[in-house]
Amino acid sequence: MDIKDIQKHIDKIMNEQNNRAIPKFEGYSPFEMHKLLHFTFGPDSPIQFLRLSDTDYQKIPILNQIKYLADLISKNGEIKLTKKGFLPTKIVADLYDQGFIKDKHIESGITKLYKETDSITINLTRILPELSRLTKKRKGKLSLTKSGEKTLFDDDKLLKTIFETFTTKFNWAYYDGYGENHIGQLGYGFSLILLSKYGQEKRLYSFYAEKYFKAFPQLLESIEPSYGTVESYSARCYSIRTFERFLDFFGLIKIDEIGNGFDSIKHITKTDLFDKFIKRMPHS
Repeated sequence: MDIKDIQKHIDKIMNEQNNRAIPKFEGYSPFEMHKLLHFTFGPDSPIQFLRLSDTDYQKIPILNQIKYLADLISKNGEIKLTKKGFLPTKIVADLYDQGFIKDKHIESGITKLYKETDSITINLTRILPELSRLTKKRKGKLSLTKSGEKTLFDDDKLLKTIFETFTTKFNWAYYDGYGENHIGQLGYGFSLILLSKYGQEKRLYSFYAEKYFKAFPQLLESIEPSYGTVESYSARCYSIRTFERFLDFFGLIKIDEIGNGFDSIKHITKTDLFDKFIKRMPHS
């Protein structure tokens, strides 16, 4: 056996190892997980985007809130921002009053809505189009880019653009006190696989967190919890970022919550929209 034959033999073994089903990866191979992590919606990924119907796009809260803001910009040509670069209070109130996404703290009276940063979703509604280069700031004014003029009124393209921007360009740790770690955002595609497989039944958020950290245990290594155990603290972080401030905004899950604060119990169910938008491919 010459060197070329030896290399072919090694390559064959490596290929077999990389393509074997791994239980902690829900039966997917290391090769498939690589594609899922780095090319989440690429042609070889285990998950794919699907095109929705016109009525289904109307069921996506963050999409429609962004479209509403885009329409305001389009009608006015531009929007004058505050000195700090935020949306003016009048537009903040107008956006929230449309009822696309309600904030439980605002609704309960714990906090009051005045400025843009009082509402995570309204802040996101300005940030995501900017990160997607669909809008631009210039001389204290917000306007549509040429790309934005086309994309913002194409539901399919806009949804996929916003979804990719939210998952790859926006920092999920931005709104919480759980520190600069990658919990939830790293391997978000794996969470989509979990929801696709198990989301039909109502399940505790901890069910998904356990499977997520089994696949990515290294994420727990640098966590220093301010309460509870590393596992429970990290599970809460995962739940907030993945369910409450991601999938729920896109209308892909339903959250049933019992109680409030750290003692609350959340059950997660995928919506009908989930399977219409996300297609899970079997292990090959």
